[in-house]
Amino acid sequence: MAGVTVRGLTKRFGERAVLRGVDLEIAPGEFVALLGRSGSGKSTLLKVLAGLDTDVEGAATVDGGVSVAFQQPRLLPWRRVWRNVVLGLHPPVGRDVAVRALEEVRLADHADAWPRTLSGGEAQRVSLARALVREPDLLLLDEPFGALDALTRLAMHRLVEGLWQRHRPAVLLVTHDVDEALLLADRVLVLDDGRIAAEYPLDHPRPRRAADHIDIRAAVLADLGVTDRATA
Repeated sequence: MAGVTVRGLTKRFGERAVLRGVDLEIAPGEFVALLGRSGSGKSTLLKVLAGLDTDVEGAATVDGGVSVAFQQPRLLPWRRVWRNVVLGLHPPVGRDVAVRALEEVRLADHADAWPRTLSGGEAQRVSLARALVREPDLLLLDEPFGALDALTRLAMHRLVEGLWQRHRPAVLLVTHDVDEALLLADRVLVLDDGRIAAEYPLDHPRPRRAADHIDIRAAVLADLGVTDRATA
């Protein structure tokens, strides 16, 4: 049984359809990457799956709980790091639960820090801890590495892959980075004009290198309208 089932999903803003009859399944524990040009409907689909937008046609069902990590960490600056991690949990939990989650992202020693003292990469790791402490069945990642420098992004890729292998939620990663998708995902989808236009299963064993799926990389770039070797 799929962890996520989407059937005939259509989302309109006035007369404009951003999603057009999308069908999608994500199995429990599967890591899926979603690419597309700006305005193709990626973030809209993610918001629907997160339950943040219910004004749609068709059906989107998630079997279990959902957590989201956004491109911006969205930490409350007036709460210490550990309190940001457990923010909104019901029933409320204590500092020990937050510290265990922070240990997984290698930030336990920052539990009592203020968010303003964190680097961009550290803040994003706190955001991941906040998402994972909820033990979601579906983890939605909305370009969570887009604002990070290249070296920090690589470290975050390894961290996210390790967290996913330990916890095994279904993951939907929205990204503009083709190489990121090929390194992390079990399957890559390309969204174009509100529809899933292409799908590429990735079967190379982990850990991967960027060159492991060079033919698929070229095909995805072509789907995105990129004809040279530049990264989309």
